[in-house]
Amino acid sequence: MRAFLDSLYRLSGVLAAVGMVATLVLVASGILARPLGIYLPGTDDYAGYAMAACGFLALAYTFKHGEHIRVSLLLERAGPRLRAAMEWFSLATATAVAATLAFYAVRMVLQSHEFEEVSQGVDATPLWIPQLSMAFGSVVLLIALVDDLVMTTLGRAPARLATHSGEAARME
Repeated sequence: MRAFLDSLYRLSGVLAAVGMVATLVLVASGILARPLGIYLPGTDDYAGYAMAACGFLALAYTFKHGEHIRVSLLLERAGPRLRAAMEWFSLATATAVAATLAFYAVRMVLQSHEFEEVSQGVDATPLWIPQLSMAFGSVVLLIALVDDLVMTTLGRAPARLATHSGEAARME
């Protein structure tokens, strides 16, 4: 199960990287085409979709690397038992928020598909297609948070993906 979850988090990170490269290619092609008098319809819209995908798909991967911003001022001053309770409460709260986000993101995709919503741009893209990345990223973040919450509840250290970051190494 651990190998599957780690692969899921890595897949999400790879897809985020693909979204980042797609954003670069779309924006650059739009910029380079204008002086040549070439109009590439939809590049702005698709660059926006890729940028949004990049943000949502990177959430779980970044979380599992311990790279999300943490305010640990209170945690550093707390004793071991209080710190463990605060960590658990933080994970439980984050899990509840991520569950809400995932629920509404998936619901939005289903409703966009059901009502056949399309973008306002010249490309008229069915909106459920770019919204899939938001839903997928939200669900994978929820899985990552549940993973850490379960590990913390069992008294084990949450699993972190291999990284060169010092923060993630300290958390292991």
